[in-house]
Amino acid sequence: MNTKMLLAAPALALGALSMAAAPATAHEGDMWSSPATLNTLNNSGTTGQAMVDVHGTEATVTVEVSGAAETFMDGPFPHAQHIHIAAQGTCPGPEADTDGDGVVSTTEGHPFYGHIGTSLTTEGDIGADSGLAVDRFPGGSAYSYERTFELDAETAESLKNGTAVVVVHGVDPARMPAAAAEKMSDLDPALPAAATLPAACGTLASSQMGAMPEGGADTGVAQETGSTTGAVALGGGVLAAAAGGAWALRRRASRA
Repeated sequence: MNTKMLLAAPALALGALSMAAAPATAHEGDMWSSPATLNTLNNSGTTGQAMVDVHGTEATVTVEVSGAAETFMDGPFPHAQHIHIAAQGTCPGPEADTDGDGVVSTTEGHPFYGHIGTSLTTEGDIGADSGLAVDRFPGGSAYSYERTFELDAETAESLKNGTAVVVVHGVDPARMPAAAAEKMSDLDPALPAAATLPAACGTLASSQMGAMPEGGADTGVAQETGSTTGAVALGGGVLAAAAGGAWALRRRASRA
């Protein structure tokens, strides 16, 4: 497939489930910690741990992920990751697969984990509008993420009441049931379902803290599989290109 054609693929449509974050912020005296264990969804093999440490209006988020979809064109496959809020505060189980295709789509998971409250990008904006900014998400089969930023009031409220959920997206189509692997995304019919499928999920359990943990962090991410720079062109279509390219290559291989 021509590389230019891949890079012209539509942007990842996770933003269809996004809502704008509230402009107000947490109270100055607030201080708590919210850990989460990220469990595999959709047979992705992706697992990990997440932590949100809050001090006043500031949050430090750390995410450790392993077993994720690994590469595209010899570079790390980018993984959109978000704090989802304002729903049940749970991760969907098999019962959420309402169409019976063997996987839980992003739309099917929405009633459980909610809309995007914070996009866990490596730099720049963290709002729901950056849910598509896959050039600013970590990638590869394993990565360590840490970033400190101002926390909006809606996400802070979900953290406090136990309805904030970390979701990592992007599943290798080879790990999906054949029927689901043949389908296109429920969010964008130009993309394979694997591009927007939830891969790992965990509820952030809130607990009060006596002191702010040490360590704040600059924007950034350390990746075991290397930098996404140069793997694919930057921009909103990177994950779409990755998913679309991997999909096309697998289809050609299956016909060979």
